[in-house]
Amino acid sequence: MCGINLVLNFAGEGEKAIQLMMESTRHRGPDQSSWKSINPDLFIAGNRLKTVDLGDWANQPVSIANQYFLAWNGALYNSEELRNQLLQQGTSFESRSDSEVLLRWLILMGETGIEGLEGMFAFAFVDKHKGQIIIARDEYGKKPLYYSHQGDQWMFSSEARALVSSGLIETVVDVKQYLPYYYSRHSFPDKSFFKSVNQLAPGEVIKLNFRGEILDSFKLVTKSGKNEFTGKKAFKELLTEAVLRHFQADVPVGVMLSGGADSSLLFHTWVEETGIPLHTFTLTFEDKYLKAYPDSKYAKNIAKKYNSAHHEILITPELVLENWEDYLASLDQPIGDSAGFISWMIAKEAKKHVKILVSGAGADELFSGYSRHAAFRYYLKNKGALLKMSKIGKVLPFLSRKVSKMAYAIDENEQVTFLNFSSLQRIPKKDIDVFLKYFSKELSPYKAALEWDRQYYLVNDILKIHDNALMSHGIEGRAPYLDKGLVELSLSLEEEAHLGLGNKKWIKELLEDAGLKQLAKRKKIGFGLPIKEWLKSHPDFRNKVFKEIKDFAIKEGRHFPLEMLNLARKPSLYINDSFLQIWNLFVLAGWYRNIQK
Repeated sequence: MCGINLVLNFAGEGEKAIQLMMESTRHRGPDQSSWKSINPDLFIAGNRLKTVDLGDWANQPVSIANQYFLAWNGALYNSEELRNQLLQQGTSFESRSDSEVLLRWLILMGETGIEGLEGMFAFAFVDKHKGQIIIARDEYGKKPLYYSHQGDQWMFSSEARALVSSGLIETVVDVKQYLPYYYSRHSFPDKSFFKSVNQLAPGEVIKLNFRGEILDSFKLVTKSGKNEFTGKKAFKELLTEAVLRHFQADVPVGVMLSGGADSSLLFHTWVEETGIPLHTFTLTFEDKYLKAYPDSKYAKNIAKKYNSAHHEILITPELVLENWEDYLASLDQPIGDSAGFISWMIAKEAKKHVKILVSGAGADELFSGYSRHAAFRYYLKNKGALLKMSKIGKVLPFLSRKVSKMAYAIDENEQVTFLNFSSLQRIPKKDIDVFLKYFSKELSPYKAALEWDRQYYLVNDILKIHDNALMSHGIEGRAPYLDKGLVELSLSLEEEAHLGLGNKKWIKELLEDAGLKQLAKRKKIGFGLPIKEWLKSHPDFRNKVFKEIKDFAIKEGRHFPLEMLNLARKPSLYINDSFLQIWNLFVLAGWYRNIQK
């Protein structure tokens, strides 16, 4: 896991810029950092976190013969297969590093070889002999990659703020991102909160020459697998392979054990296959909150069953306030998901013990784990009746928050309905088209909904906070459920198969087979903080949150969507029904204040 940076064609300013960018991303690779001048107009830098082959050969950026250069972020899970192919082609190796495998693979295959990579990656590869640069991001979006482009000038980095720290572009907030942020908790997928900084899409590949001209661009697309049998047995085989690949490293590995089905099954699979206990980490709250937020109880039982070195991180409102400024300083981009702070606190503790943390990210998106999936299946089956009932529900004031939200979310358009189900609240009709731009038009309704969650929500919320929170403390995050075989399995299932499987059927069945029926049957709760309870019972926390939001509204409120502005002006009126939106704005307001320093 590393940080990558590249600067092209800034006429005498590139050398200083690349050094500033390298320093900005040093936390991503605290073991080693370096930069190189390829020519007077092209500079590349990298930060290295040592996880595989701890020797110096793979120090970033890696190079061969002063002709080929690579800065990259990630891990190759089919490294040995690629190494064997290269050996058959007559290539010799100097290390065990997957960095050397990737570099020599790209030298031999160029951009055509990227489809053969299995793992998580974002990279910048420079072929000085050909005068070409290849930039790529893996098709699952596990690793971030940002860029700034003006004419023949390009900059790339693992983090948006590194581009700003270069001194070559201004720190101007893109106020158009307030709209997606309020409803989705993040910017649009191809944008960032900095006006001149964009994101490479998952799977996007760009080839440039040294003049900054685009020679080629294309997108890697994960195809459905050729699985002729897709039952529980096949799922278990693929999951076992994924676990063994993702848990492999030359440094200590730990598990973010939420006490839910997904991470528990990963940990069980690892111990079942190897018998090796690991460090496990989970959050916990004060006793009075544990009935509503019981994750720590389940996680503790799993840890005890498999003899792990278990660590509980107690999170209180006081701890949030105590760590808030450090957390804001670590945020590359604002994401209004309280799981971000939780993950950050877990990583802060975990770095004392491990250098890699494995999570259950991706299982819900691939195999229908969210309540919105159950709601959407019900909607598709009963669309006509629900449309009639929603008209009545919108005028009944005594309905519960959950029922009322569903009534307002339902629409004749199936895509709009799922967008509303997956957003913090119903998106205004006048704004819906800009969200629909990112929704698949080719897939059947339910598969399109899962694809939305995988490409939009998972990449820009779950994976982004996972990367940011862990990398802030120099820890690599891995997500076995996003292994190629499991993604292909999900994509290979027809609409009816997904609908018939319900919510994560195979995961629950494997837990039951393992004697973990209690976990399989437990109700899914979100991985988040008790925000509503804290806002009601902790005056210091409430006052801090409300002041931050109100101050932000005074400065930026003229750019807010109307619903966002109303909440920001009087957040106390929204505690019961919109506490998630309150936290959402609290994060954005703090991030905005921090970048103005």
